[in-house]
Amino acid sequence: MTNKDDQKYIAGLLFGDATLTPEECEEKYPPRGVGEGVAITRLGPSPTGFIHLGNLYMAFLNAKLSAQTDGVLILRIEDTDRKREVAGAVEVLISSLAYFGVQFNEGVMYDAQADVISERGSYGPYYQSARGEIYKAFVKRLVEEGKAYPCFLSEAELTEMRSLQEQQKVTPGVYGAWARYRNATAGEVEALLAEKRPYVIRFRADEEDGTYVEAADGIRGTLRMPKNYMDVVILKSDGLPTYHFAHVVDDHLMRTTHVIRGEEWIASLPVHVALFGALGWDVPLYCHSTVLMKIDEESGNKRKLSKRKDPELSLEYYRSTGYHPQAISEYLLTIINSNFEEWRAENPDAPISAFQMSTEKMGISGILFDLEKLQDVSKEVLLRIPAGELAAFLLHWARLYDEDAYRAMSRDEEKLARILDIGRSGDKPRKDLAYAKQMRDFIAYFYDELFEKQDDWPGNAAADAGVLLAGYLETLDLADDRDTWFDKIRQLAVANGYAAKPKDYKKNPEEYKGHVGDVSSVIRIALTGRASSPDLYEIQQILGEEAVRARLAAHI
Repeated sequence: MTNKDDQKYIAGLLFGDATLTPEECEEKYPPRGVGEGVAITRLGPSPTGFIHLGNLYMAFLNAKLSAQTDGVLILRIEDTDRKREVAGAVEVLISSLAYFGVQFNEGVMYDAQADVISERGSYGPYYQSARGEIYKAFVKRLVEEGKAYPCFLSEAELTEMRSLQEQQKVTPGVYGAWARYRNATAGEVEALLAEKRPYVIRFRADEEDGTYVEAADGIRGTLRMPKNYMDVVILKSDGLPTYHFAHVVDDHLMRTTHVIRGEEWIASLPVHVALFGALGWDVPLYCHSTVLMKIDEESGNKRKLSKRKDPELSLEYYRSTGYHPQAISEYLLTIINSNFEEWRAENPDAPISAFQMSTEKMGISGILFDLEKLQDVSKEVLLRIPAGELAAFLLHWARLYDEDAYRAMSRDEEKLARILDIGRSGDKPRKDLAYAKQMRDFIAYFYDELFEKQDDWPGNAAADAGVLLAGYLETLDLADDRDTWFDKIRQLAVANGYAAKPKDYKKNPEEYKGHVGDVSSVIRIALTGRASSPDLYEIQQILGEEAVRARLAAHI
């Protein structure tokens, strides 16, 4: 039996039950026939339950790149590690990403209303656990061609090997002379299989240590790295593929053009390039993004965001706090491409879909995620959203996270929109609201069930508060125009020993109790519970005369 016959015999022993051939797979999943420059991207999360900012960041990158090229965004669930799988994780993942505007064109889908998981597209199945026969077809072919082999090393033998390698101060792993079953004959393999010995399938590295491979990276340019010389596992003992092998097969058959992933995978790139080469396929354009970081409050240094230390790593933080999805998308683009802020300044009203993201303009040394910067961006974004849409967003948030606020605000959505629109027009619109929780707290005084008196009367007017409010109530007429209304306050101030203007009080403080601003503050605190608020005249108009009179009377 020739060596070639040996390999085919071994492949038959291992995969005699294979139902597919590589040729059948290629025929079933043909090239998509898209034009040059069209990006076919995919997100390949594991269903482990915790949905974090990194997931959204990667999803957003893939979604933006595919959308701006009229491409396809695929959701593929990489569920080959059954020990880590969490029930319901796929539903949570899709729902969370959908909330932030990431919609998939193909792959695993979730209808939240019907609570139904489905798959869309002609390149499935889109769960790796359901693609076993596909992987088997290509593993078998690699074994037939002598590019992969069964390895029967036990855990105990591997541990002993690593210990010996450490003693000899050589690189640990299965390679070269350390690959005990690399050249096992068909007879030896058959005997071991007859003994029911567990085995994995390893990729036979065909390069010696010391040679290099070059691969294009859409973010980092050309990467030059030592070629792979390890015989890595491509099929585990339970018959499931490793990430190394599964993603290579899937990305080829799904005709992925761009693989966007974290920089932690750069070290594995030589393995993946070698696998593509062994299978005779073109390598997609890898784009290795840097990690998200923050400034540590204690040390002042940059560090990776931590699940244990940083609540803002979880996507639920942004949903429960009430950041608008548009604000999150806008901020992500500011940290993805350095030229986005300049583009936004030149195109203040354009949708972000008009911005052409470039992988070449992405950073490579750790992206700083700054909550204060996010809030600044969010304030600008909320200002561009019409008050009616903002009201609907706030109600949606309150329905999920603040039942009392929802009951109060949902009674009159038009009133809520008027409240949120206060101070948003003119040359200097107010930009002090960044998220729903803040909005709720800021406008709570418009609703009796949410009203709280947070500030005390100004010191020099505290003794007169009841008298001043009674006098204001006597002349109150919401039909007054703004000038007439304020003239009445000024007259009330003078009648009670307060200066008509702050500058008069400043010039002769001994002649007055205070000034008209102190009187206005008493009225403001009675109506809003706060010493600082937007335009008091406009607040009164929205509250209505009955509510204004009741609030004033309650403090007399």
